[in-house]
Amino acid sequence: MKLAFFDDFRLGVVRGEEIIDASEVVASVPHLGPHDLINGLIERFEEYRDGLEGVARDGAGVPLAGVRIRPPLPRPVTIVCMAVNYMENGTRAEPAPINAFQKAPSAIIGDGDGMELPDVPASVFEGEAELAVVIGRRAWRVSAAEAMDHVFGYTNFIDGSARGLTPGFYQMKSRDTFAPIGPYVVTKDEIADPQRLQVRLWNNGVLRQDFNTDDMAHDIARCIEFVTSHHALEPGDILATGTNHRGLHPFQDGDAIELEVEGLGRLHVTVRDPLQREWPRVTRLELQERGGPATPVQRAGKYAP
Repeated sequence: MKLAFFDDFRLGVVRGEEIIDASEVVASVPHLGPHDLINGLIERFEEYRDGLEGVARDGAGVPLAGVRIRPPLPRPVTIVCMAVNYMENGTRAEPAPINAFQKAPSAIIGDGDGMELPDVPASVFEGEAELAVVIGRRAWRVSAAEAMDHVFGYTNFIDGSARGLTPGFYQMKSRDTFAPIGPYVVTKDEIADPQRLQVRLWNNGVLRQDFNTDDMAHDIARCIEFVTSHHALEPGDILATGTNHRGLHPFQDGDAIELEVEGLGRLHVTVRDPLQREWPRVTRLELQERGGPATPVQRAGKYAP
């Protein structure tokens, strides 16, 4: 099942190229806003599954192209992102030590929204294509063997990054609009094997990232085990599983970004930079093959060297 918010945050079920309004089915979920609604629905999903499946089967839909899609998880309690969690197509000799960081819930935006680059002296802005896990029930000190029982589903996730800011990940990662997700949440029963999904990201129609989740250094179950050894994850929380860095490249003003993790639909966002800074349009892999710097050097605009 594919769950999405649309227009004024009405909850819908996606069926092909249509969305069916499911507001009446979930009206009894206690909520003050859409974030409470989706988190509560996830926690009590089995109570509402039959009603939602009935809407998906028999309800009258409207074209997805005719509605405004909203973030499917408007305000998770927690967003955790795994750090350096890919083997980079065998170019890493061994997995990096397992590690993670958090993003502010205010970083969330959805399909069709804009990612805005802030006025800070970042060396480059990038967006990392990732598979995100959506937690289905409270997970605290969960073993890897039990971890997947706590998964509700999956969604596309872009981890926005302002590189070169110090100290630490907070300045680089936890900025408004730096966590695009969507267009919907797909329940885990629709994904046969989340460790074998192709992840593709296009910038202005050019394929830049193209890798498979089978390249993860620490699989999803181990990531859940690690994170929940530090703190609990609640229904509706997001665990982004990392990226293969070889296709990372500058995000800059006017870029049209598309991300598609296999089976999860396609997420569309635009990039806005009021300063209109410019970088060469090259990937990290292309720079490495040329013997250049690790990331492109800014060539125009404020803060250019």
